[in-house]
Amino acid sequence: MIKKLVSLILIFSACSVNAYALNINDLIKPVNPLETKFPVDKDIISVPKKATLTKNDIHNQYAIALNKYIQSNVKSSYSDFEVLIESVSPLDYVYLQMAEKMADLGFFNLSELSMSKLQDEDISYMLSEDVKHFYFPAVKLSPNDEIYLAEMYSNIVYNDQSREVTAELVKNTALLQKNDYANYIAALGYLKSNNIIDAEKYIDTAISKNPKNLNYKKLKAEILAQSNKPQNALKVVDDIKKQNLLTTQFKRKVDSIEQYTLYKTKKNEFEKKYHLAYYFYYENELNKSMRTLQTAFNTKKSNNKNVYALLSRVYYDLKEFEKAEDNATKAYKLDKSNVIALLVLGDLAFRDNNFEAALKYYENAASKEKQSYTPDIKVADTCQKLGKNKKALEIYSKILRTHSDCYEAYYNMALLDKTRELSYLKKSVAINLQFKDGWIDLARVAIGANKLNLASNYLAIAKYIDENDFRYYYYQGLVYKNKGLTGDAKRSFRKSIMLNPDYAPAKEELSI
Repeated sequence: MIKKLVSLILIFSACSVNAYALNINDLIKPVNPLETKFPVDKDIISVPKKATLTKNDIHNQYAIALNKYIQSNVKSSYSDFEVLIESVSPLDYVYLQMAEKMADLGFFNLSELSMSKLQDEDISYMLSEDVKHFYFPAVKLSPNDEIYLAEMYSNIVYNDQSREVTAELVKNTALLQKNDYANYIAALGYLKSNNIIDAEKYIDTAISKNPKNLNYKKLKAEILAQSNKPQNALKVVDDIKKQNLLTTQFKRKVDSIEQYTLYKTKKNEFEKKYHLAYYFYYENELNKSMRTLQTAFNTKKSNNKNVYALLSRVYYDLKEFEKAEDNATKAYKLDKSNVIALLVLGDLAFRDNNFEAALKYYENAASKEKQSYTPDIKVADTCQKLGKNKKALEIYSKILRTHSDCYEAYYNMALLDKTRELSYLKKSVAINLQFKDGWIDLARVAIGANKLNLASNYLAIAKYIDENDFRYYYYQGLVYKNKGLTGDAKRSFRKSIMLNPDYAPAKEELSI
């Protein structure tokens, strides 16, 4: 019987490994794009039997295929993933997620298959470009070579066969001479075998053949971090950060690489723990980040202020607001210019509808932060809440003149400038595929244009991201209402009110 799905996902988290003894698996690993949480048995849909799959079906089928990959049953895994891509409902959101994860596994032809099914270029082009920029080899692999190298990747990363696999691969000089990705796999194998000299040799060859590939540079940073000159790894990270990535998904990936490299290169134990915790934060492993930070305090106030600040952000994201406030306050007392602490205190005030207090914290953070636009975005958002729309619009416009990757600015500009509403909403979700508010408002605009099937597609994505958002049920109710499905509409409106009893639009639909 195949292991339960939760166990499959935990393989990537290395939960049984000491938090301060990370290796290459912690930096280079495929992550389940579908946030799988469902148990899987061997008898569950090994081959889809219907034209489209439900969310549970997708999770189950993905887990089965991934488990085969981990066990180095790569040909069967490839076949299962191909069937899954051909069987899912035609949603760009799912195709884009699959495109990235197939490229991460070395299934570039399947990644291209997913991309070939994309329907809305305005939404899909950014993430598609980032996937190609980050992962794709310069030389297209034949199907046989792709399977061969994927088997090697599986055995290196999951099956503790790095020495045997690498020894076999380096004998295939014809493949190494023509293919950059084969050199990447050789470098990965040597790194896992603790042969840093040869690892660096082969990753340099891969980069020379394909200097635009950021995944190769990511591996080089990991190799250098374990070399005799670990500080050189930070130079590679700086080069990666200068690349023109378009989406928040990949920019966060780069932030993760930077924090991991800092963790590997710092000498001080407490600094190492701080950067390791930041790495976990960017990997969305909040509980690991929290536990690591709790061990990172020492007698130096300069260190503790940063630990308190990051811990406050982690607690806030975990929705433990009292602990977030306690830690943010401690950080603020130690350093009143700490941007993370100021933003968390602002977020807490904003959450309590104390917009004047929130604005002061955000403006203070904005005066201290010169690189990130986050404080300015929060200033503008708060101005909107205070009815200062003109000032908010000025701030959003200013941000977009220098930061074309700011999805929040595009989204709020869409709400303030109806002449560009549709294009700006699409831009917001193109930059951040997980931006639920953008998908919901795209559905609202589609309903207004009586494009009900399109609205349903947008709403399906919003529900995929968060099935407990009250707005999803309200707008789904409007879709049903406009289709004449009165009973379904009422059920959706009731569900919206159940999730948010104060939501006036749904109450109006039910004449409450």
